[in-house]
Amino acid sequence: MMTVQTIDLPITGMTCANCARTVERTLTKIPGVETANVNFATERAQVSFDPSSLKVTDMIERIDKAGYGVAQATIDLPITGMTCASCVRNVERAINRQSGVLGVNVNLATEKATVSYLPGTVRRADLIQAVENAGYGVLDLANVKEPEDAERAARQAEIDRQHRLVLVGAVFTIPLFILSMVRDLVMASAAGSVTAMSGMDMQPVVNPAVAWLIWAGWPFVFGLLATPVQFLLGRQYIVGAYKAARNRTTNMDTLIALGSSTAYIYSLVVLVAILLGKANVVGEHVYFETAAVILLLITLGKLLEARAKGRTSEAIKSLIGLAPKTATLLRDGNEVEVLIDTVIEGDRLIVRPGERIPTDGIIIEGRSSVDESMLTGESLPVNKKVGSKVIGATVNKEGRLVVEATAVGSRTALSQIIRLVEQAQGSKAPIQRVADQVSSVFVPIVLLLAALTFVGWLVIGQAVFTTAMVHAVAVLVIACPCALGLATPTAIMVGTGKGAEMGILFKNSEALENAHRLQIVALDKTGTLTKGQPSVTEIIALNGFAQADLLRLAASAERGSEHPLAEAVVKAAEQEGLKPAQPQSFESLSGRGIRAFVEGHEILIGSPRFIGEQGIPTNAFDETIARLQATGQTAVVVLVDNQPAGILGIADTLKDESREAVATLQALGLEVVMITGDNQRTAEAIAAQAGIKRVLADVLPGQKAEAIQKLQSGGKKVAMVGDGINDAPALAQADVGIAIGTGTDIAMEASDLTLMSGDLLGVSRAISLSKMTMRTIYQNLFWAFIYNIILIPVAVLGLLVPMLAAGAMAFSSVFVVSNSLRLRGKRMNSAAGEQQKTGVLATAKVPQPQ
Repeated sequence: MMTVQTIDLPITGMTCANCARTVERTLTKIPGVETANVNFATERAQVSFDPSSLKVTDMIERIDKAGYGVAQATIDLPITGMTCASCVRNVERAINRQSGVLGVNVNLATEKATVSYLPGTVRRADLIQAVENAGYGVLDLANVKEPEDAERAARQAEIDRQHRLVLVGAVFTIPLFILSMVRDLVMASAAGSVTAMSGMDMQPVVNPAVAWLIWAGWPFVFGLLATPVQFLLGRQYIVGAYKAARNRTTNMDTLIALGSSTAYIYSLVVLVAILLGKANVVGEHVYFETAAVILLLITLGKLLEARAKGRTSEAIKSLIGLAPKTATLLRDGNEVEVLIDTVIEGDRLIVRPGERIPTDGIIIEGRSSVDESMLTGESLPVNKKVGSKVIGATVNKEGRLVVEATAVGSRTALSQIIRLVEQAQGSKAPIQRVADQVSSVFVPIVLLLAALTFVGWLVIGQAVFTTAMVHAVAVLVIACPCALGLATPTAIMVGTGKGAEMGILFKNSEALENAHRLQIVALDKTGTLTKGQPSVTEIIALNGFAQADLLRLAASAERGSEHPLAEAVVKAAEQEGLKPAQPQSFESLSGRGIRAFVEGHEILIGSPRFIGEQGIPTNAFDETIARLQATGQTAVVVLVDNQPAGILGIADTLKDESREAVATLQALGLEVVMITGDNQRTAEAIAAQAGIKRVLADVLPGQKAEAIQKLQSGGKKVAMVGDGINDAPALAQADVGIAIGTGTDIAMEASDLTLMSGDLLGVSRAISLSKMTMRTIYQNLFWAFIYNIILIPVAVLGLLVPMLAAGAMAFSSVFVVSNSLRLRGKRMNSAAGEQQKTGVLATAKVPQPQ
């Protein structure tokens, strides 16, 4: 059976959505690659491949051949214990086995291993562990560069390069532009266009002889100023266009390279003609300033776009920044500060007041309150004591704690959250397919339009060559496929990052998109609407049984069950000082009841309906059952040796925010439905307390998915909110499955969206966030389409000069990214007057857009 591995490749050199498509197409053509998904906004490629038939280096080589690159990092490890060449090979082999390692060179003389790897895919600690497992050692060094820093440095280097190009371009282009305007004014004056009006005799501003010298000399000055711009700024577009042509495709670079090069090359021809005295053949006007201004404005746009794109990922960067870099290890009674990568499970860590907890663990000494707002969104600290679980990166507020590490590295809660957010940001939303389809044919259509514009102005418009050329260049430059490619992914990145700030984690961008279409929200009762902590409220003994005996036998039978109602019965017995016996046998009857043998007695416990199905008449106590159910209590009947022994009334209270959460969902125009295994009467009583009008009662755990299916009839879009293992099938069946973060891992795995706290108000926040994100995407797509639909025809008609076209094109991409960034500053109010809660990134101080 083939093993499929998924890896994240940080791509460099992409300039537009067509580049992303080219990289994606290049990867999918490689034998051994199952799927490839390239995101232009995040500049990353998610590739699933068969590692037995394909190496990561092979993929990188193919990407390089396609004209793009993959960000790589290098780390030096000082190795100890090597004695010969065989040791070198052993160390190299051990390191090469690690996922994400591209190459390794071990030098026996310097005792150093130089490792080339993909940033973010492998940690220094993983490499050290591999070396140690091979029987060697690695010297511990402080201040080691983090893998994420390597990728960040690569991105920053590109921004710095664009910044230098803009500065250099401005030094040459601004004087060139000013001189060209002065030239036009001087030549107009020399021709006598600036003369006296109404018969007044006025001499030209400039002597005609001087004007002739300017006419003959200035084109050379213009050429000298424009040439550095063309070769320094234009080189990246010409190289990009060449790479695209080599891959038999086109992209934004194709348009910019053609537009600027056409103006520059034509001007060179005119310059040569002037030198040869043949200016009358090709004309006298040069367009050096046009080529230079186009390149400067487009490069400035790229710089602003790169900076803005970097800000769209601030959320994930800040999330990564929450993880502590060091930990205080308790070793042989001494406190030793170590790198977090060296911590292993079972290590005992000291956490002082005000410090972040280094990794997930359990408290073995001390008590304190811990601020978990960065994960759950709950602003109040949570009290912790010996035996309490703690989460890495949360803040110890008060006492000194000794924590035993239970999860480290990629298995911590924070690492899993980061992976979930990265996964969502890297995925493609269904709405993006439209933009991708348009982008795939956009550049060829623009090239055709530019050619038709040139020919049309020559043939139909009877224009001179230079006029037709200028209009064709304007068409090439005004077209902007970048705005189309950035419209969706930038909004998705900001939206998922905003969700992380509020403790809302989307599994993928499809879930973010689907949430705005929801019509029905189905809420599981226990643990979702209610606190999930039911308690026994009434004990009604029958047929001569004493209440204490009834409760003790029921608790003895329920000891084998993990159902919340069973836990309530056992807890009630313990509170009464009763000691439940150990059942000789136990059988769970799938949400209907349980059967157990206790002290020689057969105990049957279940709902009135279940008891009736066993052939036991319930007429004698139907009124008691009805009374309990009318007040929202669950009636549980206890049989001892097939005789009714009593009825237990069990109630679970609503969460404090449940009623407000339901009202907020209804205010958003959503129908709220409660799904429960309770009987109809009890369910309706609880639903009435929460303000819910529609109830699906008597739904067994295995029937919840079927209930969701019924709600989906007629094409309705349904969300399911739950927290238990038995909710997982229903979460998977729903259009959007929403798991409460305080619930089980299975429920969270089956869901599309996870609320890191048990706050039900997070559902309305998530839906509101989805609506805001989709509204932003629609705005971006509208701008990207309408911009091209309006301005390309304007350029075709000759109403737009190339320099203005370049400015508009550069602005369009920046506008789309900036519009997406506006999401970061918006407040998510799920109800009037409610204060926004902090979330996963609350303590990270994410900078807001200016």
